[in-house]
Amino acid sequence: MRPHLHIRLHYYETLNTQHPQPTTTMPRSKRNKVVSLTATIKKPSRENNERLFASIQESVDTYPTLLVFSVANMRNTYLKDVRSELSDSRLFFGKTKVMAKALGTTSESELRLELSKLTTHINGNVGLLFSPRKPQELIEYFDEFVKEDFARMGAISPIDFVVPQGIVMSLGGQMPAEEDVPLAHSLETTVRGLGMPTKLVKGKVWLDQEYVVCKEGQKLDSKQAALLKLFGRMTAEFSVTPVAYVILNRKSRR
Repeated sequence: MRPHLHIRLHYYETLNTQHPQPTTTMPRSKRNKVVSLTATIKKPSRENNERLFASIQESVDTYPTLLVFSVANMRNTYLKDVRSELSDSRLFFGKTKVMAKALGTTSESELRLELSKLTTHINGNVGLLFSPRKPQELIEYFDEFVKEDFARMGAISPIDFVVPQGIVMSLGGQMPAEEDVPLAHSLETTVRGLGMPTKLVKGKVWLDQEYVVCKEGQKLDSKQAALLKLFGRMTAEFSVTPVAYVILNRKSRR
């Protein structure tokens, strides 16, 4: 039997600080009160890593299915929805090196037989899902779990988006004019500040010529992302893709 994996912990301890006694007979100031600082101080990030490490190892002993998944267009709100809908399971999304080491990256350190092979998939924007459910049920769940959202700076645009010449509409020309309304005049300075050469004409936001917000395949900057959001155009999809899974064998390597 191999010993349990463990992380060597380093603790930092402050020394007692004592102030010299005053040399005069004046009353001692409350500011000169001696305070003991002997409590052990641990960095929050280290504590989080230790907690993640221990929780993953505990989950290996608790759940029969372990699935590695990747996330596109990460949004914490939607990941919380996944946690809520899979409340019988346990989801981890943390430092990949810590997650991999908790499972065991070699045949000598792996917690279960063949588990180290799974750790080769733990890189990039991935997480771990421990569940009592069967792998196929989880795969089908994630196939259906897709959420539209607004793109952020740095995302690649999947569309061309062009605002037509004339009165600027609230949806940027995505719908027929009779189904849309003009953009509020109070937003004229906002869109102009985002790069659109607009002006007010008789209380309406106006473009003398069409304005190309973005092109398909273009990497969005902050102004382009803000304009797409202002015109209500969602071009990002939050999705979870199963990468690999394993049925956890009760035979331990530890």
